[in-house]
Formats: sequence, C-alpha cells, structure tokens
Amino acid sequence: MYKLRGHHLFCLLGYQGMGYSQEYVENMTQVHQTLRSDPQTWVQIIAGPDHLCEKYPNSGEYHCQDPHIDNRDRIILEKLGLKIGQVLKWKDIETTIQKNTVPSDIEVICETCSWRSYGVCEEGIQHIMEGKGLRKVQ
Repeated sequence: MYKLRGHHLFCLLGYQGMGYSQEYVENMTQVHQTLRSDPQTWVQIIAGPDHLCEKYPNSGEYHCQDPHIDNRDRIILEKLGLKIGQVLKWKDIETTIQKNTVPSDIEVICETCSWRSYGVCEEGIQHIMEGKGLRKVQ
C-alpha cells in the first residue's frame, strides 16, 4: 500500500519522468508504474510527507512541509471528497478524479506549482476523464 498526500494524486496524473533529482524520479516512476499496471493497488490518503516525499532531495528548504503545499493537499482532497486516513484502490481514486475534476482545475488549484507550465497535468486529467488511466511515461 502506498501512502499519498492530496496534491500527489494530481502529480501522478501528469507525471512524465521529470522530477527534483534522479532518486526522486526513480521513486516516482516506480509508484506511477505500479499504479498504472495494477490499479487495484491500495492507497492511503495521509497528511504531510508521503511515499513520494521520502525521496525529495535534501538540498535547502524541505518543500514537503511547506504550509502552501498542505493547503493544496486540503483543496484537492475537498474537491475530490476524500479524507485523511481513507484507504482505497487507485482505480477508485481515478474514478473520483474522473467525476470531480476537469483539466482547467489545474490552473486554479496548482497555480503556483513549478511543474504547471509543462501542461502535463491537464493532459493527465483529460486522460483520466476519458477512462484511459495513468498515461505511459514517455
């Protein structure tokens, strides 16, 4: 079972092999590929640093404990109707995203995210909306 925070549910949708360090990319790729190949994988929604944060590079400010990131987590979980501590299968998270989001939500919810300019998150939500699951990492 993976433990994931709110905003990482969206990050996984847009993931295309980019990240903060090689170690972070390898970890994110492993999580993404597991969820993509086995959407029956259990996920627990948590507050604060999660499975992906474990490999965030130790260089400067620890972004994973930034109050702005916590706020983004809260907004995303509210939008999806999910709660801290909830355990569900990844496919059920995809269904929840499909029912409760549109690609343009990224513009507002993730306005200050440095990855937003790549446009991959909007594409990822569109892919989920079309019932195609997580996209293959290019």
